[in-house]
Amino acid sequence: MKKLITGFKILAVLSVLTLNSCRDDNNEISKQETIQAKVTTADLKKEVTSISQAVPEIVQSQLNESQKSLEKYLKSDLQFAGVDVIGKISTQKGIEISQNLISDKDQFIALGNLLDLSSVKMGRIGDLYTGDDLTIAQNGLKEMATEEIKTGINVMEIIWSSKNGKFTTLCFYNDSGIVWDNILGGLVMMDTRGTSESSTGNESARVASKWYKQWWTANWLWGSKRGEAGYQITVYYTGSTVSNTDVNDWAYISLGKAKSESKITKNTGAYGQCRYALGLCTPTGSLSFNSSNFSVSFSGLGSNVVNNGVKSLYP
Repeated sequence: MKKLITGFKILAVLSVLTLNSCRDDNNEISKQETIQAKVTTADLKKEVTSISQAVPEIVQSQLNESQKSLEKYLKSDLQFAGVDVIGKISTQKGIEISQNLISDKDQFIALGNLLDLSSVKMGRIGDLYTGDDLTIAQNGLKEMATEEIKTGINVMEIIWSSKNGKFTTLCFYNDSGIVWDNILGGLVMMDTRGTSESSTGNESARVASKWYKQWWTANWLWGSKRGEAGYQITVYYTGSTVSNTDVNDWAYISLGKAKSESKITKNTGAYGQCRYALGLCTPTGSLSFNSSNFSVSFSGLGSNVVNNGVKSLYP
């Protein structure tokens, strides 16, 4: 009987050892698959055709103007140190590698508004974002890349010099200009005060009208407009009495996300009134509208401008 029990013990031990061995083998295979799935710029270089090292004139101009903006606001904290043209992406595999590379947690990215230096952050994606924020950022970058990076697009490496050392980013471009770069696309220039305009009132019409408009603009680092969000309220009146109030809103941004909502809260009487909820952000963030408190909110990390408010307009 003792021999039989001993035999069972040995069998049990052997089973445990075999099971652990299988787990170790599976873990090792999983690690190897992870290593194999990790792509590099060297992999991308296999999926391109060679092109001139001289970039299109408009791309060079955008680089030059971006450098001026960086020097003006960030001083020597971030500067161009050179470019290396990789080539024209010629395969679907090259597109997929590009999507994975720009969203990889080890790649560098910048975020924030150059006109508000306290908002500017720079580093590896995995260092700046964690948890849900990392997922939002990586998904946003991949979605943007899926829409914008196609076969036939050109790619180069931009070499950056920062206060923490040198690093590189992938910059995608075509004959019309720069399409995306994690630094050039991650940063924006926005006047958080916004801009406003108003009419003096059209008194010649049978029913007089008056309007007020306010908007916020996001610019690329090279100066051209990237996006805008705003609203306009108009009141129609006779004498000092408002008979009707209108409002309209808008929001758009190139390579990012935008939301706008507005509604009339006082239509007639001594004045007209509206509520507005506006937001713009780069791909690494997310915007949502809450109808219960009529507001747009931003989540994640990224360059953004959000404005929620009430505007009253008198005749």
